[in-house]
Amino acid sequence: MDLHGRYPSLDFAWPRPGVLEITLKGERLNALGPEAHRDLARVWRDLEEVEGLRAVLLRGEGGVFSAGGSFALIEEMRASPEALMRVFWEARELVLGPLNLSRPVVAAVEGVAVGAGLALALAADVVVAGKRARLLDGHLRLGVAAGDHAVLLWPLLVGMAKAKYHLFLNEPLTGEEAERLGLVALAVEDGKVYEKALEVAERLARGPKEALAHTKRALHHWYRTFLPHFELSLALEFLGFSGRELEEGLRALKEKRPPNFP
Repeated sequence: MDLHGRYPSLDFAWPRPGVLEITLKGERLNALGPEAHRDLARVWRDLEEVEGLRAVLLRGEGGVFSAGGSFALIEEMRASPEALMRVFWEARELVLGPLNLSRPVVAAVEGVAVGAGLALALAADVVVAGKRARLLDGHLRLGVAAGDHAVLLWPLLVGMAKAKYHLFLNEPLTGEEAERLGLVALAVEDGKVYEKALEVAERLARGPKEALAHTKRALHHWYRTFLPHFELSLALEFLGFSGRELEEGLRALKEKRPPNFP
């Protein structure tokens, strides 16, 4: 299968036998424009058909994971109801794709992981983060509900009290703090993130293929139980893309200042 041809916004490599490395690239801080967002929603089903695939390693180009959805993606959504609905379904698959993939997914989180970038990272099975990496949901600062992954994953990973604190107040976490809370599996020195993530992916690739797949599927029924919560949060997030609060959130981001919501 020609993954490069199908998903031009992503790079693919085989750094170890059975380990497929997917690299986010392109816009500043690997922000997800319309093409990258679409590719990251669709690629997971095709991966089931890739011969020899035993584990996936997900990383960002240039020592940065991803700054989340780009301004171009937001403007496209605001300009067209059809685009808004397309991106809604893409956002759903961007989270559920890694969760449903039968093979284990490892995320190497360096630099920043914000918004849709953080959603993609935390949907991985094992997250290896740099101790000084910056993790931020970012939705409420933008003026929309914390949708996509947040309502599905955060309460189970860190508990409801910590989930509310960090999502409501948009408090960023370092990789070290995220490990302490249980949001990520490992925090390592910043220069060692890729090395450690690759080591974990290689170990998973050498593991029992079917036993791993079955264990992952059974564990993820914890998440599937809460899919109605996830879909409601996602719908409420996208409802906010036509709201007044988003206008101020966008202006504040572009002007690099705190938002002053009406």
